[in-house]
Amino acid sequence: MNRNEFIIATAVILFVAFMLGWFASWLVNRFTRVTKSEVDELDKMAQALHEAEETRDQAITYLQQREAEMTNQLSQTEAELRAAMDGLREARHETEELRTYLERQNAG
Repeated sequence: MNRNEFIIATAVILFVAFMLGWFASWLVNRFTRVTKSEVDELDKMAQALHEAEETRDQAITYLQQREAEMTNQLSQTEAELRAAMDGLREARHETEELRTYLERQNAG
């Protein structure tokens, strides 16, 4: 093989390698290309996700406020119950004292 044949063979091999690389690049680009409809669908999904997160945050805030209200109401109810129980205890004590007083009056 002389010098000209070697140069032509090398040129043909390089050209074939270039064409195979270009074809492979074209195939990869064709299969990984993102269409406008896919981008629009992703935008819609992102918007829906954002709205869902806002709704979740609002629900969490509402539940925290509601929990605080219910805790406050429970505390007030427990305080009223303690006051009622103390009043009942005092009334029973007074009743017992009056009963004892009346028994002493009737006996003596």
